[in-house]
Amino acid sequence: MTTLTTLLHIIDRDLNLQGKALAFTEETPLRGALPQLDSMAIVTLVASLEEAFAFEFPEEKLDGAVFDSVGSLVNVVRELSGAE
Repeated sequence: MTTLTTLLHIIDRDLNLQGKALAFTEETPLRGALPQLDSMAIVTLVASLEEAFAFEFPEEKLDGAVFDSVGSLVNVVRELSGAE
């Protein structure tokens, strides 16, 4: 699975989107567009991403802009995990 595909599966599961996230693209907005993406969901999502991609989010990377869109999140995951 690609980084994007894995990320979409995690978003779908953690936000309980029932398959809707699997159709998201890198341009799909997240923050402000998904009511499910609240502060508790972000904590869950961060933990899931850290586990799935074997990295730790540094505090300086945990700002709101990371969650602006699927693309912004996948770029940070790729950067921190060394994934393509």
